[in-house]
Amino acid sequence: MSITINHLRSYAIANSLFAPTTLPAAIKRLGFVQADPIRAPARAQDLILRHRVKDYRAGELEARYAKIAIEEDFLINYGFLPRDVSALMHPRTPRTLLTASAKKRMAAILDFVAASGAVHPREVDAHFAHGIAVNAWGGSSNATTHLLDDMHYRGMLRVVKRERGIRLYATRPQIALPDKVAREDALDQLIDIVIKQYAPLPASSFAGTVGRLRYGVPQWRSEIAAAIVRAKARLNHATIDGIHWYWPRNYRPGETDESLRLLAPFDPIVWDRKRFEYFWGWAYRFEAYTPAAKRKLGYYALPMLWRDQVIGWANVSAAGGVLTTEFGYAAGHAPNDKLFKRALDEERERLRVFLTV
Repeated sequence: MSITINHLRSYAIANSLFAPTTLPAAIKRLGFVQADPIRAPARAQDLILRHRVKDYRAGELEARYAKIAIEEDFLINYGFLPRDVSALMHPRTPRTLLTASAKKRMAAILDFVAASGAVHPREVDAHFAHGIAVNAWGGSSNATTHLLDDMHYRGMLRVVKRERGIRLYATRPQIALPDKVAREDALDQLIDIVIKQYAPLPASSFAGTVGRLRYGVPQWRSEIAAAIVRAKARLNHATIDGIHWYWPRNYRPGETDESLRLLAPFDPIVWDRKRFEYFWGWAYRFEAYTPAAKRKLGYYALPMLWRDQVIGWANVSAAGGVLTTEFGYAAGHAPNDKLFKRALDEERERLRVFLTV
């Protein structure tokens, strides 16, 4: 069979939008759920999971986190991963070396957390009163928070739960350094998780997407290029309409249904903006950090997938229990189709229920 762009598009949708299952099973199948703190109308992780977890409600991931074998961690972005996937990346060794002062502070915090169990950052701050540090955005924030974030990233601490969005930390068991064969195997597994999440990938996105593992495994940064070569050798690939593509060997074309889905800006289906344009012929941009006067789609526009086409977007708010939706369309107007109107109404109702806690 000759593979076309239509086949790749249907595969991308069917591979990602599997039949809704349990929360642990969905996270295991996805391999990674990207997180984002903006809530418009819900956080990205909740918006991603609602299409893949049966009867999912906003905030359920945070509420059930401590009872599921998952971790908050960094893969190619920050998010939620199965615990065994997170373990592949540790002990993590960032390229930034610690100063003697930072090492001393971290050792003291580690002892305090080990003695205390799960701790809130303010408890650590109250105990040590480390003061103020300049954060990555140029503002000031608590130095203790920076140390805890760094210790979490390095694998010294883990997030055990959240309270009102604030991470609570506990110590994390330390793992022995793997030998070269084990490193290669772990890196190959991580790359396969990324590929499974975002495939099919155009060649112009492949190296950049997989290469973001330098944030998840900075200690293996120099080995990622060789791992990408190994990955390409085990993948299907073809040139279609002048664009070279890569995808897993378990390729099965998907089937289109009549459902309409409003996707998170970081949903795997729309995450790669180059692929988005190849698949759907228009440019989607995340504009939450774009000045209001320059926005074309809206603060937190949710791509609108109907059948196998992303035909537009929605800006959604929920205040006082009232769901408000504003729609835009790539063609300049909504489809004149009764089935579309029905599908849109059904999605608005699903969204209303999802936001009702």
